[in-house]
Amino acid sequence: MRAVVQRVTESSVSVDGKIVGSIGKGLLVLLGIEDLDDVKDAEYMAEKIVGLRIFEDREGKMNLSLKDVEGEILVISQFTLYGDCRKGKRPSFTKAARPEKAIELYKEFVNQCKLKGIHVEEGVFQAEMLVDIKNDGPVTILIDSKKTF
Repeated sequence: MRAVVQRVTESSVSVDGKIVGSIGKGLLVLLGIEDLDDVKDAEYMAEKIVGLRIFEDREGKMNLSLKDVEGEILVISQFTLYGDCRKGKRPSFTKAARPEKAIELYKEFVNQCKLKGIHVEEGVFQAEMLVDIKNDGPVTILIDSKKTF
């Protein structure tokens, strides 16, 4: 499982011109699911992301987590995070999980975040979405449950 995590002052996602998910201060999570992922990957990612200390404390140091600042999460499914561009110019998405598997693990990740007391908003799985991001900092972190980077 891979995630692009952005610290935001606010973020929203629209489908067909209607906002379907919106948060204030918190994290935008673009979540990609690989064909080899399972529930343990979803649990790991939720634990890691909710606990990330990337919000500033009173001294301006990134020392606080999402829970510390009472932040929210907006989760967007993003199979293109598994696009392989090493060969040619057209990405290959063969490592991305099939939609039937991906939606189950996507929902598991969302559920794990909620179990940690975080308010979670979502995009629409497999929909064409427009994401409005007010990246704070900017702070952008890449996370991979297999720890490949």
